[in-house]
Amino acid sequence: MVRVRKPAVAGAFYEADRDKLIKQIEWSISHPLGPGKLVKQPREGFKAVPIVIVPHAGYIYSGPVAAMSFAEIYRFHSPRTFILVGPNHYGIGAPVAIYPEGAWETPLGTLEIDSEIAKELMSRVKYLEPDVYAFAQEHSLEVQLPFIQYIFGNNVKIVPIIIWRQTKEVARDLGNAIAEVISSHEPGSIVYVASSDWNHYEPHEITTEKDMKAIDPVLRLDEDSFFDVIERYDVSACGYGAIATAIVTAKRLGVKNVVLLRHATSGDTSGYTLETVGYASIAFYL
Repeated sequence: MVRVRKPAVAGAFYEADRDKLIKQIEWSISHPLGPGKLVKQPREGFKAVPIVIVPHAGYIYSGPVAAMSFAEIYRFHSPRTFILVGPNHYGIGAPVAIYPEGAWETPLGTLEIDSEIAKELMSRVKYLEPDVYAFAQEHSLEVQLPFIQYIFGNNVKIVPIIIWRQTKEVARDLGNAIAEVISSHEPGSIVYVASSDWNHYEPHEITTEKDMKAIDPVLRLDEDSFFDVIERYDVSACGYGAIATAIVTAKRLGVKNVVLLRHATSGDTSGYTLETVGYASIAFYL
């Protein structure tokens, strides 16, 4: 019998009703902070988008920014597998946990785990542990799935990974492993989605300033500087391990360019600017 993970945050982070969820995704796409529409038109000079960074807050706050990343993937190709890496907010289970087989359900249907890719990653990172219980409450990856389903359909597969031991060692080991797996398959068939919000619960101006300090080394593909900035300026990006992993993956793949597609805070979408959370959509191009 196939293990199916039921949604943990439907009705909270996004609509639990299928039709309302579709409208919420379409609102995110058409929003002034979103892409406006979905276009199949690769950008000149680039051939693929193997990596994106996306936020993971409630759709009413970060949905438009998240839509930017998925629309950018759609421009270039329709992947068959998404490797999803995010933070383990609850600290439950293995320090670096993978959901090895089965499926995940959302109001838009079910997505199968790519167990073969999961095995490939586990063979390369010995401390990447299969631990389905670590994912029980976690929202950082679940909220990405309705966007994937709406844009790419239910026939794509996923490989969910969450991290609470967010160290340079993990970023380098996991980043290199993901790059090796992506490189060993048909170009464009596997995309790495790094899930993270950025600075938390400070005024809009401070959050924006801190975020841009931390985004700069990402655009320069410098994971050492990224870790340094996060610590030095106390940037409370919850998924900094997933972001650092993206940098390592990008360098190993030979990424040509990194572009900040959109930055916003919850103040931009909610109007409340005293305590905000930062969101960024970043694309890595080959």
